[in-house]
Amino acid sequence: VWKPLYLLMKFCGFPVVWEVSVGAVIYREEPSERRYLLLHYPSGHFDFAKGHVEEGETDEMTLRREVMEETGIRDLEVSSNKVSIRYFYTAKGTEYDKRVRAGKGTMIFKQVHFYPAKTTELDVEISHEHIGYVWLPYEEALAKVTFDNAKRVLIETEAFLKKR
Repeated sequence: VWKPLYLLMKFCGFPVVWEVSVGAVIYREEPSERRYLLLHYPSGHFDFAKGHVEEGETDEMTLRREVMEETGIRDLEVSSNKVSIRYFYTAKGTEYDKRVRAGKGTMIFKQVHFYPAKTTELDVEISHEHIGYVWLPYEEALAKVTFDNAKRVLIETEAFLKKR
């Protein structure tokens, strides 16, 4: 339903765009538990590191670039297991203004692919996009992550990691 709706809206002249991003569910294995990294965004929500795929990038290249930019973490063991989500939103405020100036659509159909990414690094250097971060065990991370799509990503990632 997503792609046909996008194509219909585009055909009808709506300012729509289809965007693909890649993110990482970053985790550390500790002796007694697995801990997940959640980033705190200025709007108040907690989510995972993610960003737009740039031309010529593979999913893993995007993931590594975005994680390094948003957290400073370079040491990653990326799994091939992918959990994808889709959502729709309309740009508002400064994002709306930027998109209009750049001639980009303001009605965004977004697809994001998340991959589990293990690290041994503890220190995080957050970017200007965030106001904080937390490392939490699974149950606490599940309670803290804000959006239902992100909860599903975390649930599926934890299930995958438990099976390994």
